[in-house]
Amino acid sequence: MAHTNDSTVFRTISVVLVIGAVAAGGYAIRHTVSCFLLSFVIAYLLDPLMVYMEKCRIKRGYGIVVLYALLGVLSLFAMLFIVPLVADRWISLLQTLPSYVQKMKGLMEVQKAELINSPAFSEWEWLLDSASTKLDAVAGKLGSGVYSAASSLAFNLFNLILAPILVFFMLHYKPQILDGLKVWLPLRHKDHILKIGVEINDSIGGYLRGQLIVSAIVAVFSTIALFILDVDYALLNGLFAGAASVLPFIGVFLATVPPLFFAYIKFQNGTIILKVIGSFAAIYFLEGYLVKPLVFKESMNLNPLMTVIVVMAFGEMMGFWGILLAIPIAAALKIMSIHWRRGDFSVKE
Repeated sequence: MAHTNDSTVFRTISVVLVIGAVAAGGYAIRHTVSCFLLSFVIAYLLDPLMVYMEKCRIKRGYGIVVLYALLGVLSLFAMLFIVPLVADRWISLLQTLPSYVQKMKGLMEVQKAELINSPAFSEWEWLLDSASTKLDAVAGKLGSGVYSAASSLAFNLFNLILAPILVFFMLHYKPQILDGLKVWLPLRHKDHILKIGVEINDSIGGYLRGQLIVSAIVAVFSTIALFILDVDYALLNGLFAGAASVLPFIGVFLATVPPLFFAYIKFQNGTIILKVIGSFAAIYFLEGYLVKPLVFKESMNLNPLMTVIVVMAFGEMMGFWGILLAIPIAAALKIMSIHWRRGDFSVKE
């Protein structure tokens, strides 16, 4: 019994060390990893279409040609109409953001003057002075922020150029890749590993496709709501809200902050604040209680606290793609841990 326990502890420690080594190596080459992950996500989303075409007796090679032709048309449409619009709004935001910061500082000084006779003025003064200092820091870092954004954009453009090539190889050689991986599986546990692989595939595939739909719906409805409320940069704020919906629990709070900032500076009254908060509350209520139950067939049942920690950790290591893939990776690890605790990997005499 003692020997068995020692063996189990040794295997557990070995697995943890391997995962730690892989994580450290991945962080060291995170830009390369992010390109691979981008390609993997795209291939993962497109693979069901390839499977459908194969069921229609279309060879995988021909199916990829048809798929890339359709994607080429959609990409051309995006480059002609959507990208210029978003780029124009983004450039305008970078140019006007310093003035927005200065306007906010002016409004805070007005609030400070109005509260000078308040009994709680000392507390409010500390809060307003602290916020004003933070705004100065933000304004001072805008230049470096633009440089960082430009550097990040360069990496992303490189990824966008390389990704279609990697996606092609992933889709075209998928059967050979899977067959090659199966050769390395230990015969004793091969059936269990393949079964777990199917579970993980269903979990990750369902999450990625479902999250894409949810993010698109949140982005569209947020943009429409902010456009109706006449909030500046409604499109960019809506896209940010869609991206923030990837984050569990805290995404709704992050998505609300920029629209509140622009709305208050433009209208300078509390009514617009309530309207923006009410709009986002309605959108995220529908997202949580209507859209997600329809899109996600079954919950991953992850611990909320661990989910937030995993999302933050992967986001710190790999940026947006780390945030996107944190929950699927956590779900995959949970599935493997369940089978591990059941003893599916134990050596049976």
